[in-house]
Amino acid sequence: MTILERVYASGGPEVIIPTLELTCDAWDEPILICAGFEDQTVVDENGVTKTFIAAGIDVALPKKGNTGNQTLTFAIDNITGAAQRQIDAALEAEERVTLIYRTYLSSDLNGPAEPPYRMTVLGGTMTGTQVQIEAGYFDLINTAWPRDLYTTTFAPGLKYL
Repeated sequence: MTILERVYASGGPEVIIPTLELTCDAWDEPILICAGFEDQTVVDENGVTKTFIAAGIDVALPKKGNTGNQTLTFAIDNITGAAQRQIDAALEAEERVTLIYRTYLSSDLNGPAEPPYRMTVLGGTMTGTQVQIEAGYFDLINTAWPRDLYTTTFAPGLKYL
């Protein structure tokens, strides 16, 4: 049993710290947010040290099942106008926004407690000082099968059918 499994099962002196990293090619630097009241300096899975700004974060993970819906919802409180300007810049440039969700334990900030989730932001709403972001990490329902497209360029013999 890992420390993270023990914390989920029975608690302990450790605290789980969820973090969000939002990146986009239209931005100069990513948005780094962590849950809690204190900013956290952590090391990511690549060994890069990052400082996350404390904010109120709520994460709604999807139910486990065979529905194919793998959309996660994140609510972030106390968002300033700077975040709104970055969101507007991403919309204007029509660039993809990527979200990385990591969990750390307060006893070990030298690496994530579990592998990070890399997702694409699908949408979101902003009301007052709160932002709700919807992100998905695999769209099973809209995945083409077979994944390779058989065209005359890929398979020249098709033009004789």
